[in-house]
Amino acid sequence: MDLDALTHTSGEWLRGSGPDSDIVISSRIRLARNLAEFPFPPRTDDAVRAEIETLLRTHVQAIESAGELTYFNVNSLLPIDRQLLVERQLISREHAETHGSRSVSIGPRETISLMINEEDHLRIQVLRSGLALDDCWNDISRIDDDLDQRVSFAFSEEFGYLTACPTNVGTGMRVSVMLHLPALVLTKEIQKVFQALHKINLAVRGLYGEGSQAMGDFYQISNQQTLGKTEQQIIQTVKEVVPNIIAYERRVRRALVKENRQRLHDQVARAFGILQNAQTITSEETMHLLSSVRMGINLGLVAGIEMPTVNELFIHTQPAHLQKLRHETLESSERNVARAAYLRQRLSKNEPQN
Repeated sequence: MDLDALTHTSGEWLRGSGPDSDIVISSRIRLARNLAEFPFPPRTDDAVRAEIETLLRTHVQAIESAGELTYFNVNSLLPIDRQLLVERQLISREHAETHGSRSVSIGPRETISLMINEEDHLRIQVLRSGLALDDCWNDISRIDDDLDQRVSFAFSEEFGYLTACPTNVGTGMRVSVMLHLPALVLTKEIQKVFQALHKINLAVRGLYGEGSQAMGDFYQISNQQTLGKTEQQIIQTVKEVVPNIIAYERRVRRALVKENRQRLHDQVARAFGILQNAQTITSEETMHLLSSVRMGINLGLVAGIEMPTVNELFIHTQPAHLQKLRHETLESSERNVARAAYLRQRLSKNEPQN
């Protein structure tokens, strides 16, 4: 896997091929694990971090359940390459920005990512297109079991898996589903969703997880409780809630079309037109306009452009991807010009449906 080549491809989760992918961008399960014989990362020095990285890398690269993995020494990557991996959801922002020996091993379809020396010694992540939590669990459970045969994880009979952050103690599991909810945002119904999720202890975060803003009407719904519940119970809680949100978004979309199809069509067509013709455009505006176009595709208001293309543009117009595509470092204003040129080139042959 070549980092430069990644700018010309899409991971499996961006292809829009999974269940309910008109609303659900991706499903993800992440497990936090620590080695029993070492202090947690916040209490380690560089020498210990290097020892942990070498030990875990050997075992991670040897397991068969994850398939063929490509190893990257994150500590030696250029900042732009670290940001590229963040934009593709393959490492966290914390993993990109922390210090010392750390790495990531990535599966060929970008569905599997194993981060060493993030907040915990090991973060295992499985990412799938659409609403596919069972598939994620099957994959990540096999990987976890294989590693458990090779190393001794920090585990308490009373509390479960021990983690650097107390909120992850127990299963060490974070289950999240990324949803595209433009109709609920447009009608301001999204606040009702937030309130309902808060009451059942589910968190709502932005595109890049904790601390990030909700750009392009994307929201990550995830569990907050990891202690006192089994992995299956946590997954089931999310599986029971997400279909209700999907149905709500679809219902509001249909209502918008029924109430004033022409106005909605005009909004989508204008968004498409700006993306096709702008000479300079910010990342934030791009995300907002692509969100309208993505909804328009699902409602039959835009023809000649496929969902995977729009999904890809959400990522490929981000700062690191743009600079990698141009093979040069760009200031913010220069990125805005480059982003507009890239969008014009990608969308030049597509026209909105009449």
